[in-house]
Amino acid sequence: MNVLELSEQEIGRRQSLQELRKIGINPYPAAEFPTNAFSTDIKEQFREDEQREVVIAGRMMGRRVMGKASFAEIQDSKGRIQVYITRDDICQGEDKEMYNTVFKKLLDIGDFIGIKGFVFKTQMGEISVHAKEITLLSKSLKPLPIVKYKDGVAYDRFDDPEQRYRQRYVDLIVNDGVKDTFLKRATILRTMRQFFDEAGYTEVETPTLQSIPGGASARPFISHFNALNIDMYMRIATELYLKRLIVGGFEGVYEIGKNFRNEGMDKFHNPEFTCMELYVQYKDYNWMMSFTERLLEKICVAVNGTTEVQMGDHAISFKAPFRRLPILDAIKEKTGFDLEGKSEEEIRHIAVDELKMEAIDETFGKGKLIDEIFGEFCEGTYIQPTFITDYPVEMSPLTKMHRSKPGLTERFELMVNGKELANAYSELNDPIDQEERFKDQMSLVDKGDDEAMIIDQDFLRALQYGMPPTSGIGIGIDRLVMLMTGKEFIQEVMLFPQMKPEAKIPQSSMAEWSALGVPEEWVYVLRKAGFNLIQNIRDEKAQGLQQKLGEINKKYKLGYEKPSLDEIQKWIEGAQEK
Repeated sequence: MNVLELSEQEIGRRQSLQELRKIGINPYPAAEFPTNAFSTDIKEQFREDEQREVVIAGRMMGRRVMGKASFAEIQDSKGRIQVYITRDDICQGEDKEMYNTVFKKLLDIGDFIGIKGFVFKTQMGEISVHAKEITLLSKSLKPLPIVKYKDGVAYDRFDDPEQRYRQRYVDLIVNDGVKDTFLKRATILRTMRQFFDEAGYTEVETPTLQSIPGGASARPFISHFNALNIDMYMRIATELYLKRLIVGGFEGVYEIGKNFRNEGMDKFHNPEFTCMELYVQYKDYNWMMSFTERLLEKICVAVNGTTEVQMGDHAISFKAPFRRLPILDAIKEKTGFDLEGKSEEEIRHIAVDELKMEAIDETFGKGKLIDEIFGEFCEGTYIQPTFITDYPVEMSPLTKMHRSKPGLTERFELMVNGKELANAYSELNDPIDQEERFKDQMSLVDKGDDEAMIIDQDFLRALQYGMPPTSGIGIGIDRLVMLMTGKEFIQEVMLFPQMKPEAKIPQSSMAEWSALGVPEEWVYVLRKAGFNLIQNIRDEKAQGLQQKLGEINKKYKLGYEKPSLDEIQKWIEGAQEK
């Protein structure tokens, strides 16, 4: 990287890096630095009647130099603590370089340092560490966006969502509460695993690359497997492989892993997301509703200490039991139209002519029509946890027929805060019925529905060996974390959400500048002066441009031989011809 591509602060930090090396300090030492305390533990365990020796390490987030004594603020993995540093304490002999040069001049905010010292309380009552020794552990070359306050106004906040999600590492450093969200996410996953393990179910792993994208209705990502010369699909669900394991004799299996759906991005959707799927033999969807209530209640208490969580303006209670409502009753309740027993054309008429829905076309089958009506008029209205049950068979190609309601299936979706959180079935285990359902889905593909399921012949073969009565559920982990932490955007609960490509400043290439006769080193100078494109210099005067370039050459001590006015005039004329 050319020095002129750096900011002034970055240049200064690299100069400090070189100075440290010159005086014999390795800015990136390899040796272990064993610590024995964290900031939070020091504060919680402080006692006035004992002097505790500690070794801590962390990132320097603040510094106040006051002559021979200074204060620094250290941020470790659990919190922050103040460190008191005096020249004579960390420089026992005549050599005061560690304080006067290293600490005061060559260390920067963001550097990692190790501190050996003892705990005490300042006159202001703040529990702090009195440093006896300082060790540089890692030099930071980029300045942190530290928030500054003046007259009650905050400056340099790192709060632009795109920057925060793209540079999550900076977001975690400087913004309070961000790390806590992901610690809560870990608590959710840990509690979920514990709940399943205590029930006797087994965590398994299934293929991410699949030859057939099955288990859901979604558009897959496609890749190519060179060794076999076949196209493969990133999985859209784990369902069909987990059911194979039930066929194989497992009592209950679950997987928490990534799924991939080649669809849009918004505040509720990311094309790469985490899902949990669980399948248990000899159970049905009624049992699964009760099991799900207990699971979510336990998770909410583990994360928040209560069964209630605040989501925007709504206080959502995960105290069992939850409301249970058939989907056609929900549609009738919200729209006034009873769709029970209606044909595909009758439902299309209601959707288009009565409900005035604009996004309906001829590719929509009966199931998708009902799904669209429910999504537009019902889904967003269920704030408290509500089981929407008994979906039409056209919407549920992997679900067992309802035992007492013809044309419906034993399926539920759990709605919370206006969005689907879980989807569950009494699983279809009749291989002949399953094959017919797959064929119906393939007819939707022929009509142009690119999210319909493809027939998985191996899964059908597995069913033919016999699958016991089974109940299964899928829970979107990212949405669950949003609910349990009160976050409104899925990007807030994913460490590294998908982002559009980072915008770059348009620049003419080295080859284009070279064609004008501009040496490579002066291209960087031109860019530093703000001339990123060749056309930017068209209206410049040779003498004025020479002066601008000369000022940069002098300021950064580059030592380049200054181009003549004639040379610069040729650059300008060449740019004018482009």
